[in-house]
Amino acid sequence: MEQLYYLTLVLLFVSFVSVSFFIIFYRHRSPFSVPNLPPGKAGFPVIGESLEFLSAGRKGLPEKFFSDRMTEYSSKVFKTSILGEPTVIFCGAACNKFLFSNENKHVISWWPENVKKLFPTNIQTNSKEEAKKLRNILPQFLSAKAIQRYVGIMDTVAQRHFALEWENNTQVTVLPLAKRYTFGVASRVFMSIDDLNQVAKLAEPLNQVNAGIISMPINFPGTVFNRGIKASKFIRRELLRIVKQRKVELANGMSTPTQDILSHMLIYCDENGQYLAEHDIVNKILGLLIGSHETTSTVCTFVVKYLAELPQNIYENVYQEQMAIAKSKAPGELLNWDDIQKMKYSWNVACEVIRLNPPAQGAFREAINDFIFDGFSIPKGWKLYWSANSTHKNPEYFPEPEKFDPSRFEGTGPAPYTYVPFGGGPSMCPGKEYARMELLVFMHNLVKRFKCETLFPNGNVTYNPTPIPAKGLPVRLIPHRS
Repeated sequence: MEQLYYLTLVLLFVSFVSVSFFIIFYRHRSPFSVPNLPPGKAGFPVIGESLEFLSAGRKGLPEKFFSDRMTEYSSKVFKTSILGEPTVIFCGAACNKFLFSNENKHVISWWPENVKKLFPTNIQTNSKEEAKKLRNILPQFLSAKAIQRYVGIMDTVAQRHFALEWENNTQVTVLPLAKRYTFGVASRVFMSIDDLNQVAKLAEPLNQVNAGIISMPINFPGTVFNRGIKASKFIRRELLRIVKQRKVELANGMSTPTQDILSHMLIYCDENGQYLAEHDIVNKILGLLIGSHETTSTVCTFVVKYLAELPQNIYENVYQEQMAIAKSKAPGELLNWDDIQKMKYSWNVACEVIRLNPPAQGAFREAINDFIFDGFSIPKGWKLYWSANSTHKNPEYFPEPEKFDPSRFEGTGPAPYTYVPFGGGPSMCPGKEYARMELLVFMHNLVKRFKCETLFPNGNVTYNPTPIPAKGLPVRLIPHRS
């Protein structure tokens, strides 16, 4: 009887897979029958060219997927199928300009199913409407003018972080420490949470949500995606408790409406006189924590890697710039906005780090109507993908693209639409200035304390999809003599 039970389960499973394969196969094939599509191929049924797309990143050469096809088809626009979607890949500055300039006219932002399941929105709205609401709120807190008041907060968090996690150690592994730093800053700036135990309680679940975003969307117990969903639910419960507590504090005058982003969201009222629901605020705060955490911590990690491995003069120039600022401060005085503006060479170094290892490899758009681009038909509903590496590592835009050269960012810097780590158009990352300041504060506190040596010089870098240095970048710390 037990054997019959398991046999029945197997047959049901096989039937389910067969029917699903049949449905997905025809959904996958039919879009490619549209005439005048860009050159390219659909790849295998269902999976398309996803394996080649992901494999290139895991081998440390994400740009190879794009450069190989541009060479094969003699075109900067080509069709493929990735993540189960018929997709047109846009490569190059002209392509970036078209996508960024035609947001909400021909294209809109699009997110894979993973994101939608990990960040459930209000059933009466959708993710695009929620994103629009968030963009209306954020400028008051993340614009270049608004973030000036966060410099001292970031410096306070950074000083404590280096004192607890770096000092009195001979070696550290950078990536997990960088994640703790960026999450500590986000918790303080967005929600005024300064309790290290409370921050730690949310940090690991947040890493699991990040992992879920880039995993296969298979929601079975034990899978990365399943753990991501559970972690998302846990964080949202914790954030809901924080939101409710803040509402009480605001009502009792214990918090101010301008205290942080959380307080502002609670008093925010749209043009229709509607306040944000608590679960909407929770999802928006979670999105901000994710967006400010993974990408900036990746850049912090690679800044350490390059400063440790590059010729001595680059580190020395950063060190001298930062020490001039440090020596101008009175004992106990925190960094301020004027100090950040003096970190010009350090920021050029950071920009070159980001060019070579962009934390966001690219992003998706969706065609909202049929249109023609570069002589090719782009059908409504197709997904469009732009790649940062298609310009960042292209000698047409950056001569000797593999050479580390901070001078590329002097003067007017790179040509428009060639340096795009933050995207562009209406969907440009709203946290660009926040990330710049957070990164420069990190660099300041790092180089005034240590010089680093990598334990695995020139170790492999993999992409999943953010760049990850070998073993999380273990380094040896060499403290500066007082």
